[in-house]
Amino acid sequence: MASVSPPQTVINTVIALYSNGQIEEALDSVATLIKEYPDEPLLYNISGVCHKATGRLDAAVESFEKAVSLKPDYTEVNYNLGLTFQELGQLDDAVKCYENALAVNPDYAEAHNNLGVTLKELGKLDDAVKCYKKALAIKPDYTEAHSNLGNAFKELNQPEAAVKFYEKALTVNPDHAEAHYNLTIAYNNLGLAFMDLGKPNDAINCYEKALSLKPDDTEKHNNLGIAYAYNHLGIANNSLGLLDAALKCYKNALALKPDYVHAYANRANTLKDLKRLDEALASYESAITLDPDLDWILGNSLHTKMHLCLWGDLENRLHELTNKINNGEKVINPFVTLTLIDDPGIQRKNAETYAKDVYPRNHVLPEIEQYSKHKKIRVGYFSSDFRDHPVSHLTAELYEIHDRKRFEIHAFYFGPDTQDEMNLRIKAGVDRFHDVRTMSHEDVALLARSVELDIAVDLGGFTQFNRTGIFAMSAAPLQIGYIGYLGTMGADYMDYLIADQIIIPEANQKYYSEKVVYMPHSYQVNDSTQSLPTTIFMRQDVGLPETGFVFCCFNNNYKITPTTFDSWARILEQVDGSVLLIYAENESAKTNLNKEIVLRGVDSSRLIFGENLPMSEYLARYRVADLFLDTHPYNAGTTASDALRMGLPVLTCIGKSFASRMAASLLNAVNLPEMITTTQEQYESLAIELATNPDKLKIIKDKLVDNLPTAPLYDTSLFARQLESAYVAMYDRYQQGLDPDHIYVKH
Repeated sequence: MASVSPPQTVINTVIALYSNGQIEEALDSVATLIKEYPDEPLLYNISGVCHKATGRLDAAVESFEKAVSLKPDYTEVNYNLGLTFQELGQLDDAVKCYENALAVNPDYAEAHNNLGVTLKELGKLDDAVKCYKKALAIKPDYTEAHSNLGNAFKELNQPEAAVKFYEKALTVNPDHAEAHYNLTIAYNNLGLAFMDLGKPNDAINCYEKALSLKPDDTEKHNNLGIAYAYNHLGIANNSLGLLDAALKCYKNALALKPDYVHAYANRANTLKDLKRLDEALASYESAITLDPDLDWILGNSLHTKMHLCLWGDLENRLHELTNKINNGEKVINPFVTLTLIDDPGIQRKNAETYAKDVYPRNHVLPEIEQYSKHKKIRVGYFSSDFRDHPVSHLTAELYEIHDRKRFEIHAFYFGPDTQDEMNLRIKAGVDRFHDVRTMSHEDVALLARSVELDIAVDLGGFTQFNRTGIFAMSAAPLQIGYIGYLGTMGADYMDYLIADQIIIPEANQKYYSEKVVYMPHSYQVNDSTQSLPTTIFMRQDVGLPETGFVFCCFNNNYKITPTTFDSWARILEQVDGSVLLIYAENESAKTNLNKEIVLRGVDSSRLIFGENLPMSEYLARYRVADLFLDTHPYNAGTTASDALRMGLPVLTCIGKSFASRMAASLLNAVNLPEMITTTQEQYESLAIELATNPDKLKIIKDKLVDNLPTAPLYDTSLFARQLESAYVAMYDRYQQGLDPDHIYVKH
């Protein structure tokens, strides 16, 4: 009669075959033994392990289940069965198996860890965290559990906690099994967490360590490139050098993997930052060829084309974008949407999709408990543009003249350390200037909380160099969007948006997730200390012919749409001898605009390209023009108020969204509503009439010049008092425990 169990020497022989990689031989041996010992669960466990090693997962399940049927409290088999179900994607079954193993042996650290992994895959992150912590309580030096806990906290949007456990994983056992592979992953994960924290220098160190261990890892080359590219956004002075370093990383990644779509997309982003737009577009197109559904790629490519004035198939692309946005797809940055689609409903839908995916509300910090009422309301302005930049040209005086008896003004800066005249002016013009360039989002939010900031004003929104992650963590009890981004953020952590009745009619409030602060004149602040230039240009000084009517537009090229350009061509065609003085930010745009005007039947000599001039000369140049033609759907902002200040009338066509109603707001604030049209036909007709009727144009110019000394658009002191009344109103609501609501500022 056969013994109950096979001799240990026989078992050891089978295990030796398995350990030496002779899996099939081990399977043959164990199959023979099972015939002799059909009720021995150990043999079925060995059979399952062998089947699993060869990828025969269903056979492995069958073997493990037979073992469990013979011995239900067989901890190791329950664990192995859980691993197999996990690999098969049968996650609920895997959970049951791990729980069975732990019911028998509550101190089974590996079972706690893998139960956590399975729960994480099921989206139960909080439960997964508990499992990893139990594993570590049993086995404090469990490297994998530390790493997994870091992964869970990263996914929970708690990068600070993630960093802690990733670093612990490396500290506990820097040379654990499969050292190079596991260390590479650990350093990469730590780098990703540092990027989430807004600490690219630390991320760079991690990726470089990962690559020193595994130089041919394409993902790490790509991630290193992202970190270098991010690091140039005001955090380091050697901006171009960092971007070049990023390009080298993407080149390395693509050399290893020529079809690496993310490297193409990231390389394109960096080339765009370097103003190498033709190369950027080619790289975007390569990415789209590989994966047309890559997140945000369609919008990035289209925006680059708009910078280059390449408009082929634009109408079809816009139709495609609209459909995808309505479907909740991740196709286009919200800022780019403002420049292309004049539909505030579509803009809100897209902003909500973007905010939810890229900048979701972050609960890493506790809710802000209500501060005691401060003697002075503490207002913080957050920007990457406290330097020679249009945002600062508009806002610099505002910071200086806030009523210091009622307000304490802070500036939080995360842009380049330019030390230029404007940068120094703003540093001197606020009560406290916080240089937060090298600080993480969380540390900036904590800093704002430490000074008990009452109101945080985001001057960037979804524009380049933004730090929206700070607001997602709640830097202050009240958070406001203003001037840098002309639309809704679609984020529930932004409370107010500063606008006016023209920008956002009451009927349009539903298209904005924020409550609207209605300024009585215009949403736009200006700098009344800005002196008019003493430079006097003659027409020939700026490349203009001696005679003929001069239309102009100095908006960025991406604001020029084919529809707007069609109107400009028809206007030029109807006004003999007229020219259009415009700005071209790159040679390709200039070439393409010349081609486009010829296609519309107008000689390219009628387009005059103005140079990029210093501020005083740029303003002086407006004096030689006769009429400023606005763009649609993204209007002139700073350029419009500059032109009006110089006595040059601006002609606009009002649209439906914030950005397409901006110039109308400015014109209303200088009492020139007759320059606001409602259709392209009216826009063209009035442009032609003013160009061919000098007397009518003179009446409008004289009216503008007469209005300027008293125009509320340039009365910074008045604007500051009105904005302060809005701050007081929202602060009082907050102190009373009331939710934000629309605020109507009185004249």
